[in-house]
Amino acid sequence: MRRHPTVTFDTLRQLARSLPDVEESTTYGAPALKVHGKMFACLPSHRSAEPDSVVFRLPFEARDGMIAENPDAFYLKDHYVGYPCVLARLSQLDTDALADLLAAARRFVLATDRVTPRRGARARSGSRHAPARRRR
Repeated sequence: MRRHPTVTFDTLRQLARSLPDVEESTTYGAPALKVHGKMFACLPSHRSAEPDSVVFRLPFEARDGMIAENPDAFYLKDHYVGYPCVLARLSQLDTDALADLLAAARRFVLATDRVTPRRGARARSGSRHAPARRRR
Protein backbone atom coordinates (compact mmCIF):
# COMPACT_ATOMS: atom_id res chain seq x y z
CA MET A 1 0.00 0.00 0.00
CA ARG A 2 1.42 3.38 -1.02
CA ARG A 3 1.28 6.02 1.71
CA HIS A 4 1.43 9.73 0.97
CA PRO A 5 0.80 11.24 4.42
CA THR A 6 1.77 14.77 3.42
CA VAL A 7 -1.00 15.04 0.82
CA THR A 8 -3.94 17.10 2.14
CA PHE A 9 -6.69 19.31 0.78
CA ASP A 10 -4.19 22.17 1.08
CA THR A 11 -2.03 20.25 -1.40
CA LEU A 12 -5.02 20.25 -3.79
CA ARG A 13 -5.47 24.00 -3.29
CA GLN A 14 -1.82 24.58 -4.23
CA LEU A 15 -2.10 22.34 -7.30
CA ALA A 16 -5.34 24.03 -8.37
CA ARG A 17 -3.65 27.44 -8.45
CA SER A 18 -2.00 26.42 -11.73
CA LEU A 19 -5.40 25.89 -13.38
CA PRO A 20 -7.27 28.82 -14.99
CA ASP A 21 -10.35 30.33 -13.33
CA VAL A 22 -10.24 28.16 -10.20
CA GLU A 23 -11.86 29.61 -7.08
CA GLU A 24 -11.77 28.40 -3.51
CA SER A 25 -15.21 28.18 -1.97
CA THR A 26 -17.45 25.80 -0.04
CA THR A 27 -20.05 23.18 -0.96
CA TYR A 28 -22.48 22.12 1.76
CA GLY A 29 -20.16 23.81 4.25
CA ALA A 30 -17.08 21.84 3.15
CA PRO A 31 -14.03 23.37 1.45
CA ALA A 32 -14.34 23.15 -2.33
CA LEU A 33 -12.60 24.07 -5.55
CA LYS A 34 -14.80 25.55 -8.25
CA VAL A 35 -14.52 26.81 -11.79
CA HIS A 36 -17.04 29.41 -12.93
CA GLY A 37 -19.01 28.70 -9.77
CA LYS A 38 -19.22 24.93 -10.38
CA MET A 39 -17.66 22.52 -7.88
CA PHE A 40 -15.14 20.07 -9.32
CA ALA A 41 -13.36 18.90 -6.13
CA CYS A 42 -14.27 19.13 -2.46
CA LEU A 43 -13.99 17.53 0.91
CA PRO A 44 -16.93 15.15 1.31
CA SER A 45 -19.64 16.46 3.58
CA HIS A 46 -21.57 13.20 3.88
CA ARG A 47 -20.66 11.13 6.94
CA SER A 48 -20.38 7.91 4.92
CA ALA A 49 -17.12 9.07 3.32
CA GLU A 50 -13.85 7.97 4.88
CA PRO A 51 -11.63 10.55 6.62
CA ASP A 52 -8.94 12.14 4.45
CA SER A 53 -10.92 11.66 1.25
CA VAL A 54 -11.76 14.06 -1.55
CA VAL A 55 -14.67 14.07 -3.97
CA PHE A 56 -13.81 14.63 -7.65
CA ARG A 57 -16.54 15.22 -10.22
CA LEU A 58 -15.96 12.87 -13.14
CA PRO A 59 -18.11 10.99 -15.65
CA PHE A 60 -19.75 7.79 -14.42
CA GLU A 61 -17.72 5.65 -16.83
CA ALA A 62 -14.41 7.15 -15.69
CA ARG A 63 -15.39 6.70 -12.05
CA ASP A 64 -16.34 3.05 -12.52
CA GLY A 65 -13.08 2.33 -14.33
CA MET A 66 -10.98 4.04 -11.67
CA ILE A 67 -12.62 2.08 -8.87
CA ALA A 68 -12.19 -1.21 -10.75
CA GLU A 69 -8.55 -0.45 -11.57
CA ASN A 70 -7.44 0.91 -8.19
CA PRO A 71 -9.90 0.20 -5.33
CA ASP A 72 -7.25 1.12 -2.75
CA ALA A 73 -7.27 4.71 -3.97
CA PHE A 74 -10.82 5.16 -5.32
CA TYR A 75 -14.17 4.18 -3.86
CA LEU A 76 -17.85 5.01 -3.71
CA LYS A 77 -20.45 5.11 -0.96
CA ASP A 78 -24.21 4.72 -1.48
CA HIS A 79 -24.83 8.44 -1.03
CA TYR A 80 -22.64 9.26 -4.05
CA VAL A 81 -23.81 6.54 -6.46
CA GLY A 82 -26.23 8.78 -8.37
CA TYR A 83 -23.72 11.59 -8.85
CA PRO A 84 -20.95 11.78 -11.45
CA CYS A 85 -18.11 11.70 -8.94
CA VAL A 86 -15.55 9.48 -7.26
CA LEU A 87 -14.16 9.47 -3.73
CA ALA A 88 -10.37 9.34 -3.49
CA ARG A 89 -8.22 8.40 -0.50
CA LEU A 90 -5.52 11.07 -0.30
CA SER A 91 -3.10 8.68 1.41
CA GLN A 92 -3.07 6.50 -1.71
CA LEU A 93 -2.29 9.22 -4.27
CA ASP A 94 0.76 11.30 -5.06
CA THR A 95 0.76 14.90 -6.25
CA ASP A 96 1.08 13.93 -9.93
CA ALA A 97 -2.06 11.77 -9.73
CA LEU A 98 -3.90 14.53 -7.86
CA ALA A 99 -2.90 17.14 -10.44
CA ASP A 100 -4.24 14.86 -13.19
CA LEU A 101 -7.50 14.30 -11.26
CA LEU A 102 -7.97 18.03 -10.69
CA ALA A 103 -7.45 18.79 -14.37
CA ALA A 104 -9.82 16.01 -15.46
CA ALA A 105 -12.52 17.06 -12.97
CA ARG A 106 -12.22 20.69 -14.07
CA ARG A 107 -12.53 19.73 -17.74
CA PHE A 108 -15.54 17.54 -16.98
CA VAL A 109 -17.36 20.31 -15.11
CA LEU A 110 -16.65 22.85 -17.85
CA ALA A 111 -17.94 20.42 -20.49
CA THR A 112 -21.20 19.55 -18.74
CA ASP A 113 -24.42 21.45 -19.06
CA ARG A 114 -25.84 23.53 -16.24
CA VAL A 115 -27.53 20.44 -14.79
CA THR A 116 -26.09 16.93 -14.90
CA PRO A 117 -28.89 14.40 -14.50
CA ARG A 118 -28.49 11.61 -11.99
CA ARG A 119 -28.51 8.06 -13.20
CA GLY A 120 -32.08 6.94 -13.23
CA ALA A 121 -35.45 7.92 -14.61
CA ARG A 122 -34.64 11.48 -15.61
CA ALA A 123 -31.42 10.45 -17.30
CA ARG A 124 -33.18 7.69 -19.26
CA SER A 125 -36.15 9.84 -20.27
CA GLY A 126 -33.96 12.37 -22.02
CA SER A 127 -35.37 15.16 -19.89
CA ARG A 128 -33.15 17.00 -17.48
CA HIS A 129 -35.94 18.19 -15.29
CA ALA A 130 -38.63 16.21 -13.58
CA PRO A 131 -42.14 17.36 -14.57
CA ALA A 132 -43.78 19.72 -12.13
CA ARG A 133 -46.17 18.03 -9.78
CA ARG A 134 -49.60 19.45 -9.32
CA ARG A 135 -50.80 20.13 -5.83
CA ARG A 136 -54.25 18.99 -4.89
